[in-house]
Amino acid sequence: MKHDIDVIVREVGLRDGLQIHQTFMPTDRKLAWIQAEAAAGVSEIEVTSYVPAKVIPQFADAEEVTVRSLGIPGLTVAALIPNFRGAERGIDLGVHKLNFVMSVSRTHNMNNVRREREESVADFKRIVELVRSQPAGKRPILVGGLATALGCSFEGRVPVDDVVRYAVALAEAGADELVVPDTVGYADPAHVKRVFKAVLAAVGKLPVAAHFHDTRGTGLANVTAALDCGVTRFDASLAGIGGCPFAPGATGNIVMDDLVFMLDSMGLRTGVDIEKLVAVREIVRETLPDIEMHGAIARAGLPKNYVGAAARAAA
Repeated sequence: MKHDIDVIVREVGLRDGLQIHQTFMPTDRKLAWIQAEAAAGVSEIEVTSYVPAKVIPQFADAEEVTVRSLGIPGLTVAALIPNFRGAERGIDLGVHKLNFVMSVSRTHNMNNVRREREESVADFKRIVELVRSQPAGKRPILVGGLATALGCSFEGRVPVDDVVRYAVALAEAGADELVVPDTVGYADPAHVKRVFKAVLAAVGKLPVAAHFHDTRGTGLANVTAALDCGVTRFDASLAGIGGCPFAPGATGNIVMDDLVFMLDSMGLRTGVDIEKLVAVREIVRETLPDIEMHGAIARAGLPKNYVGAAARAAA
């Protein structure tokens, strides 16, 4: 982490936000979004997912989006992978980070990636071997994602012991980082603390990120709970767009704009210019006028005479 950054925020709207939206966002507009958000200071963006276009048509342009994003200076380009084939595609394209996903909930894993959890772990081990076989300078960062770690729309509350078991399995397999998502927005701050404390204690110094959805209005409160546990990496979506095909009525990820403001107002530096970030919303609004957008800062603006965390730290 850079010395002038306290918390890393990662944009996932181009993948998690767009994956269930029926209107295809043109490639050039996706790139305009990525470029504008990178210029606002967001240093890591999950730009796509390497899944077959027949499964999710929104990602039919995954290769072009990846290659063009890799040309943006200073940007860490990430992509979601559900399996070994996705990892192969990402490595061939030169993506910086591969975000592997499996579900802690057996039912969700069967519905989402069509296999048992142990099969997902075995596939992850193969991906680790593939990554490690690449030349040192061309190895992407490999992230193990534990979907439904904080609740499942099929099974309800997921046992903390199961979360820890699969976190340890991915860590021991060779993950460079883990991410613990509240995939369907079931979490509350107390449960967040229980899960993250258990996972952090089990995986030692391995970086652990949080991925919250705001389905029931607890998203930002859950961020503060994770911060209390020592988490300093958070996923979010511009304007909170998105949802989950396995959680009817669910909203998208926590709103990136509101997350950055909350962290900044707490004195935590993200490196993101809030006003430039809010302006990026217009690219999405103009391109996808039918998409649902959220955000308190976009609606109300910054408080009068607001001074950001970076300016306060420099004073």
